[in-house]
Amino acid sequence: MNRIFVLDNQKQPLSPCLPARARMLLREGKAAVYRRFPFTIILKNRTGGETQPVELKLDPGSKTTGIALIAEVKTGKVAVFAAELNHRGAAIKKVLLDRRMFRRNRRARKTRYRAPRFDNRTRRNGWLPPSIQSRVDNSLTWAKRLRRLCPITTVAVETARFDMQQMENPDISGVEYQQGTLAGYELREYLLEKWGRRCAYCGAENVPLEIEHVVPRSKGGSNRESNLTLACRDCNEKKGNGPIREFLATKPELLKKILAGLKRPLHDAAVVNAARYALGGALKSLGLPVSFWSGGRTKFNRTGQHYPKAHWIDAACVGETGAAVKLDPKLQPFSVVASGRGSRQMCRMDKYGFPRTGPKGARFVKGFRTGDLVKAVVPAGKKTGTHLGRVAVRSTGSFNVTTAAGTIQGISHKYCRRLHRADGYGYTNKPSA
Repeated sequence: MNRIFVLDNQKQPLSPCLPARARMLLREGKAAVYRRFPFTIILKNRTGGETQPVELKLDPGSKTTGIALIAEVKTGKVAVFAAELNHRGAAIKKVLLDRRMFRRNRRARKTRYRAPRFDNRTRRNGWLPPSIQSRVDNSLTWAKRLRRLCPITTVAVETARFDMQQMENPDISGVEYQQGTLAGYELREYLLEKWGRRCAYCGAENVPLEIEHVVPRSKGGSNRESNLTLACRDCNEKKGNGPIREFLATKPELLKKILAGLKRPLHDAAVVNAARYALGGALKSLGLPVSFWSGGRTKFNRTGQHYPKAHWIDAACVGETGAAVKLDPKLQPFSVVASGRGSRQMCRMDKYGFPRTGPKGARFVKGFRTGDLVKAVVPAGKKTGTHLGRVAVRSTGSFNVTTAAGTIQGISHKYCRRLHRADGYGYTNKPSA
């Protein structure tokens, strides 16, 4: 399981401790809960102390970014914390498309002329679409947050494609250059992501997959990724060097799907490539040494240690130190879901673009705001009991609390106690202690 973050009485990070140790300190009154997500304690009577250097590792993805903290302990390099950060790029894109539709509808109505303003706007250097910029901002936010809770000394991120072979041997060239230790890893990983890690012909999963030329080399087929797919050994041997239309003559739907897939760009890979330089520059603002590593090296480290595929495991295997890292098979990654910090839209629209609600009210009501994690203890009435969940505030002071069992409406603010402030993220698992 994840270790618990520890702060001294000056709020300076100390080395993470085991959950059992944290429970003992809390039980003896030597520490107090400082933060629920991720769970952090603060010591009452300790200032400073020796700490172990911790390395922050990131495996950026289009939908999910893997995060791992690796510390040097007596048994070697061990993952002391792991998390998976789920982005909201698709939600941001949908909101922007709706806004564009509403604006176009308003301009098309028979109203006074409104001069377009898009010609007056300029984009700064390094501008990224909001759906991609949010991925960079989320990763940077959590890097800063973890740095405040843990003594991080270095950062390793899977971003740029550094040529590890040339770094080891500057004179490498020709076939020798192409057939090094990491030969084929980048292309193979690309195809695995594109075809869902399954055989394109029979759909077999969790079996050895081979790179298959749709148009055989003997018939003039190329080695471009648009001519490559993945197949299990049986399907690869059955197809041989025959044309794919004959091989799938009895499966027209599958043939159509594969031919369309060959032309389909790898959208997720394009998103990651677009943001990789921005993420690298953002992480450098932390003032820590940052190293960049290729996805091929990450996969090489992971498969060499026989670890399963997971975002947080890929993060732990990033870089040179990822070649020998110990991972607890019982460790459950801390799940973080980016939910945003509310909307700037003044009122909600119907499908035609007309306002359907009044202006937004006050953000804070009775000291609470929508999204806070609260514990509501209702002593009497139909809602008697203890309710733990996210709160939706109302100007009347009667709130809605969304729990795992459903939404409880009409709970007075007098019965609510805030456990965790809304910070733009949701957490799907319980704290470790």
